[in-house]
Amino acid sequence: MKVLKGQDILALGFMTFALFVGAGNIIFPPIVGLQSGPHVWMAALGFLVTAVGLPVITVVALAKVGGGMDALSSPIGKFFGGLLAAVCYLSVGPLFATPRTATVSFEVGVAPLTGESPTALFIYSLVYFLVVLAVSMYPGKLLDTVGRFLAPLKIIALAVLGIAAFALPAGTIGEAQPQYVAAPFSQGFINGYLTMDTLGALVFGIVIVNAIRSRGVESPQLITRYAIIAGLIAGVGLALVYISLFRLGAGSHEIAANASNGAAVLHAYVQHTFGSLGSGFLAVLIALACLVTAVGLTCACAEYFSQILPLSYRALVVILAGFSLVVSNLGLTKLIMFSIPVLTAIYPPCIVVVALSFVKELWNSPVRILAPVMLVSLLFGLVDAIKTTSLADKLPEVVAHLPLSEQGLAWLVPSVIMLVAAAAFDHLVGKPREALA
Repeated sequence: MKVLKGQDILALGFMTFALFVGAGNIIFPPIVGLQSGPHVWMAALGFLVTAVGLPVITVVALAKVGGGMDALSSPIGKFFGGLLAAVCYLSVGPLFATPRTATVSFEVGVAPLTGESPTALFIYSLVYFLVVLAVSMYPGKLLDTVGRFLAPLKIIALAVLGIAAFALPAGTIGEAQPQYVAAPFSQGFINGYLTMDTLGALVFGIVIVNAIRSRGVESPQLITRYAIIAGLIAGVGLALVYISLFRLGAGSHEIAANASNGAAVLHAYVQHTFGSLGSGFLAVLIALACLVTAVGLTCACAEYFSQILPLSYRALVVILAGFSLVVSNLGLTKLIMFSIPVLTAIYPPCIVVVALSFVKELWNSPVRILAPVMLVSLLFGLVDAIKTTSLADKLPEVVAHLPLSEQGLAWLVPSVIMLVAAAAFDHLVGKPREALA
């Protein structure tokens, strides 16, 4: 029976870690660290629960069912499960997340050097997606290209930044903003949830499993075990990155007191600490971070859609890379404006399908539980999504006062209530236990 060597398992863990750490993961914690001040570690704890815990749990859930999101959502039926998977793949793939990796890396790492212009963005994104295309064409070699080459480079760059954050703080910790004084853990928890890494985990599951299979491993038990180990390695790596970036942000009050986002904090710190080399270092770090994530998203989307469309994997890679190139040239502001409502709406049912996959053996019929709870989470997720748009004032007044509505979690309490009701109904009706198979 084929098994992975220790170095292959490590490379798989590095690859999984590298897939997760995009520019958003790097630029988000510093602003939380800056704004939370003396409460930074309580905010960090809340952030780690949702930005590390949920994605790792999702990888484990996917590993148990063979890596595919469609298998995870099978209890709600082929059509609705496939629809959810397709929307999720498109959202964190060519519609939003993949193009955004190019625009973020351009604006954070390149624009300060070249100036922001449509021409510079086009040239950068063209070269960027040509590299993504070249690497994505050979998914069986991801362990070599990403796990053994790109990921170590990315980890070295992050390690330099992380060590510097503790060894060379830019200054003392400043005052916390009012929301972090009142509830630092809650604020960190919500901000970690908004990183949307769980959606990324749903997409990357198939990439991780296929990377294991590319080494000749066929045993479902071994595939699950290796995927869980990879998820845990990635989780430890993410936690270390976040902790160092929280420290970086917390100590940057004197050099970036008025920063409105993490990119500004990072840029100020790198310039302060590394001098003239700072901008170049940051450009390479962000480009590497985004590139690996873009490769993972492109591979995952091509793999998924090649199973349901009459197109080959390689044809889909070309289409996805080309489409992402076009969308990326809309610019970061428009991309974020379009993506936030969609991602806010689909995130709740994705959390539900992952969480309930661990306890489906408790019920006679998983579909009786999963379908109504996912529907409720989607409906209230849509409410949260509408609140992020110009239509927010059209919502009834009662919606604004739903439990946890201000935190963007209006879906949570109704979903729990529906879960209890559906479980009670399932217990009373009994029978189709074979649906668990």
